Amino acid sequence: MKILIFAVLVGISTAQNGGRVLEPPTPALCAQRTIHERTPDGKGYFLSWRDPNTKGVELDWLSARNFCRKRCMDLVSLETSAENEWIKRRIVDEKVKYIWTSGRLCDFKGCDRPDLQPVQINGWFWTAVLQKLAPTTQRDQNDWSESGGIGQPQPDNREAVQGGAAENCLAVLNQFYNDGVNWHDVACHHVKPWVCEENDDLLKYVRFSNPNFLV
Repeated sequence: MKILIFAVLVGISTAQNGGRVLEPPTPALCAQRTIHERTPDGKGYFLSWRDPNTKGVELDWLSARNFCRKRCMDLVSLETSAENEWIKRRIVDEKVKYIWTSGRLCDFKGCDRPDLQPVQINGWFWTAVLQKLAPTTQRDQNDWSESGGIGQPQPDNREAVQGGAAENCLAVLNQFYNDGVNWHDVACHHVKPWVCEENDDLLKYVRFSNPNFLV
């Protein structure tokens, strides 16, 4: 999946969400983080439905992201086809209806940049790794569903079209509309299970600033 580097400033801006902010990592939680699986490259993942403390718990997008970040992790970014399929297989095998990813639409100050226009096509990015997604029109470079609540290809901003909140966050839905296991744009206030993946930048930060913690 083609991805382009985003400016760090964009990632910082996403911290703001209705007065709520991204949480910094907590060294003790980083040191005690739970890893349910590791991929061959060594990256560790936390799947909320597998953990006794979060099984059955669903959070909005920012709360789920903060849960991960406190533990030197972040919401999963599906940067490659292999990682995307790896996550989808676990969703299907473990009968999970949907999950949050770190995907987000650029909807804040600075998103009027020419290269992000039109935003609904060119403004999606993985917030955890500051990488832009391929344009939504390049269907072979992403995994957006071909259908949804109003029968249109994703992202469709359906909730806003119907008078509700903008659908600015990216979730993976499992046959929710009998359309397969694919990406959907969803309003960020909805609650879902989530997947965290270890974040190298947060781990390096905690290791540097807290050398007494083994993280």
